[in-house]
Amino acid sequence: MQFKNQNKQFLSFLPGVLLVFLGGCAQFDSLLSTSDTPADTPSSRPAESAAIAVAGDAPFPALVITDTGADSAKVSIQAELLNEIPVDDVAETFTLSDEEVLAVGVDVAEAESDAKFGATDDDVWSRIRAGFELEEYDHRRIKREFAWFSRHPEYIDRVAKRARPYLHFIIEEVESRGIPTELALLPIVESAFQPFAYSHGRASGIWQFIPSTGKLYGLKQTWWYDGRRDVYASTRAALTLLQRLNKQFKGDWLLALAAYNSGAGTVSKAIRKNKKRGKPIDFFSLGLPRETRGYVPKLLALKKLIADPEAVGMTIAPIPNEPYFKRIDIGSQIDLALAADLAGIKIDELYQLNPAFNRWATDPKGPHYLLLPLGQVDEFETALNKLPKKDRVRWVRHKIRNGETLSTIATKYHTSVTLIKRTNRIRGTQIRAGKSLIIPVASRSAPTYKHSAEQRKSRTQNVSRKGKKTHHTVQRGDTLWDIAQLYKVGVRALAKWNSMAPTDTLRLGQKLVIWSNKSAKVSVIEAAHHALPPNRSITKRIGYRVRRGDSLSRISSKFNVSVAQLRRWNKLPKGKYLQPGQYLTVYVDVTSQTARS
Repeated sequence: MQFKNQNKQFLSFLPGVLLVFLGGCAQFDSLLSTSDTPADTPSSRPAESAAIAVAGDAPFPALVITDTGADSAKVSIQAELLNEIPVDDVAETFTLSDEEVLAVGVDVAEAESDAKFGATDDDVWSRIRAGFELEEYDHRRIKREFAWFSRHPEYIDRVAKRARPYLHFIIEEVESRGIPTELALLPIVESAFQPFAYSHGRASGIWQFIPSTGKLYGLKQTWWYDGRRDVYASTRAALTLLQRLNKQFKGDWLLALAAYNSGAGTVSKAIRKNKKRGKPIDFFSLGLPRETRGYVPKLLALKKLIADPEAVGMTIAPIPNEPYFKRIDIGSQIDLALAADLAGIKIDELYQLNPAFNRWATDPKGPHYLLLPLGQVDEFETALNKLPKKDRVRWVRHKIRNGETLSTIATKYHTSVTLIKRTNRIRGTQIRAGKSLIIPVASRSAPTYKHSAEQRKSRTQNVSRKGKKTHHTVQRGDTLWDIAQLYKVGVRALAKWNSMAPTDTLRLGQKLVIWSNKSAKVSVIEAAHHALPPNRSITKRIGYRVRRGDSLSRISSKFNVSVAQLRRWNKLPKGKYLQPGQYLTVYVDVTSQTARS
């Protein structure tokens, strides 16, 4: 049972009630006579089988604890005060152990709260509400976030709808660890329960793991699969991380949550700084990053809202308190479209429960499991058992042509070089024209797998935006910053247009979409020289000391590079003159240099 501050009032007068009981109150005797329990006098029965009634001006619904044996007591909770409704008209009955009898006021308060919101044991929100443990704060940041949530019920509706497939599993995991159930609401703050959420900081999934932290907590990330989006694996990893942070910050959940957002080092540094200045070290007193200062208040505001949605005239759609999915071991790679057919569901629903898979099939190296709707499990397992493993993925024979590489072949068939090499037992990267390769391929056309990484990125790139649409093919040495400078656009905007984060690595030959103002023109010379020379084996980085009389134009001509490249490599603002002795970095193609000095 969970003890709460508001129940101290009940516990304060409980000893008085017990004294009344010990005195053999006639009112209690008459009440007990209406039950199925023999009307023994209190003094003739063991203390553990006591009857307790709270009536009159008590702040809680009426209680009757009647004897059901020496080891437990049956508690009846009435909707009205005891002196207004007969004992037989009870709303709910349950059994308490002897040690729990004195805590009955807590359950009364919680039962009263659930009745107020129309919640039942069949509602996950009620289950979450019952386990709230975090202290309530009256802080302006929480008030601000609460006001926003209160003004946007449509947002809460959308979040609740998205949360439905995942929330029962999450609360099960939270409760099994004995941690505050408020943590089950954290994906609302992190991602609004969007399984394919991806931030500018490269955080992914409903729990928003960055790549390095994901790997540290066992979330595999490959071309085929990203465990940060795996609802099953990432939930367990996130809760483990939160528990470790809570232990690190000596049981302070607010500091643990802050560390989850900005890193334990950031929070520890802020604590040390406040200690040195003799200031408090609670969350609200620390000088944390702006995002983190709002992060924890958002969760506390959500708690307040979920605890009493009717206070702001809001109704939260109930979520059944039962499993939505089951994890099924499949043992090998399988085409996702085929898996959806075997389960009798649409492939969109399969991706919704299994957003970790980047491509048209599961990762050939695992994990070998799928999350499936509970009602489709039997159908899927029966069909899967009848299907040989060799038929779970379609294969084609490809005859190698002149000029083809493993990379170009993999791109053509939407598969990976690693898988082609392993399937065909190729050690290096050399292949010979005329030979054949066995290649796994998707059973359906690419648009069928519309939630795969390629299709998600394609949809983002095809969104119509302001400005003129331009396509850019990534060349060796390109960076997002270079390309953004070339087309006079922002790095974050460029990343967003292409479903990327600003720090993501570009791939040679990758196609990017740029939306620039019609007035922004890229000169032919600048476009030709915006990247490093194509062959890095003949590209050298050199240091050049500026001489008297030098200019950017003269230096660019000397090394056969552009002025724009010199500015970019050395972060030189326009209008600033070079100074004799100044050091410059220059990347030169040694094959294009002459004997000029």
